[in-house]
Order: sequence, then C-alpha cells, then structure tokens
Amino acid sequence: MIVVDPASPTPPFEQVRAQLADRIRSGELAAGERLPTVRRLADDLGLAVNTVARTYKELEAEGLVEARGRNGTVVSWSPDADTRALEQAAASFASRVRSLGVEPQDARRLIDRALGLGA
Repeated sequence: MIVVDPASPTPPFEQVRAQLADRIRSGELAAGERLPTVRRLADDLGLAVNTVARTYKELEAEGLVEARGRNGTVVSWSPDADTRALEQAAASFASRVRSLGVEPQDARRLIDRALGLGA
C-alpha cells in the first residue's frame, strides 16, 4: 500500500517513487509484475495523473521498471539477471494460467513435471 503524506515537505511524486522503489528492491514487487496504470494509481492516491507519470518515468530512469506502452509498466529489476529472468517467466506463466482458468494446484503439478519432480 502506497501512502502519500500531503503535509510532508517531500513532493508527492518522490514519496510514491521511494515507496515503489523500496517494494521493488525488497522483492515485494517481483520482476515481470505489472504496476497499476498511471490513471488508476493517480485515482487511488488522489494525485494528478502527471504526478504518477513522473514517478513512473523516474523509476524507469533508475532501471526499476519498464514502460511497455499500451501493455503497461512492469517491474524490470531484480538482484541478478538469472533471478530476474526466472521471475519474469514465472509471472508470464502465472498470467497465462489465470487467463486459461487453470487451478493453481494443476499449474504447480505441471511445473513439477517439467522440472522432473513429479509424475
């Protein structure tokens, strides 16, 4: 949850940027995970769209997120490249599982089978 303190001397865009950056660096937001749209986050936080857009641009300049145009903004950072690639693959797989309506336990079984861990 992102919280903006209107009484803070820190500008709102910086408050949001710092909180998102912390969540990304801590792993709470994993590589490949999609951020809310600029408009949705602005509405949720009661901020101007341009404020959130600036936040996302700052995060992108830091290499923490990647803007994909109409496909949204996704987390692009992780502690190392292998972990990042695996996180992105897992996020893509999870998205596909949801879109197909596959039950999580069935998806886990498929992963186990692919890794040679299950029948």
